Amino acid sequence: MNDHTHDDLPDPALQARLRALPLERVPPARVWEQIAAQLPAPAVASAEPTSHARRSRRRWPLRVGLGLAAGLAVLMVVPTAPPPAPAPAANPLQQQADVIASEYQQAIATLPTGTVGSDWQPTLHELDSSAASIRAAIAENPRSRYLLGQLQRTYSLRLELTQQALSAAGLPS
Repeated sequence: MNDHTHDDLPDPALQARLRALPLERVPPARVWEQIAAQLPAPAVASAEPTSHARRSRRRWPLRVGLGLAAGLAVLMVVPTAPPPAPAPAANPLQQQADVIASEYQQAIATLPTGTVGSDWQPTLHELDSSAASIRAAIAENPRSRYLLGQLQRTYSLRLELTQQALSAAGLPS
């Protein structure tokens, strides 16, 4: 605004009138009523709930902490039975190995029950031993897809050699 004081004015009568003016002027009540009518209603009504909401926001960690402490105290005082141990979930690879073994057993069951020559016995026995070792390895490392593939190849080879041995013995396969 203007940095001049009333003393800078050339007219002393004007200076006297300006000094006689009140320092602060309050608008009449009707002006305040008009201003209040133009204000949005929630702004006027929300002054008190805002401070209340701010206070309750500051208190929620305290309430949560007290609730947790009370819950912990109840758990410490009230005896509870330990939760039952969950049944071991069957591993999908172990289940697939069981399916492969079952299919192998079914395929062997369809072959004639004749005896194979003694020259085939060590090889077939070695394949049976390998299959058992692979099954044990799958039980130890149930996430190894490689072992599952090896088991499948071993059973396929065992079945193929059994069919060849039966054909060599003159039995239909």
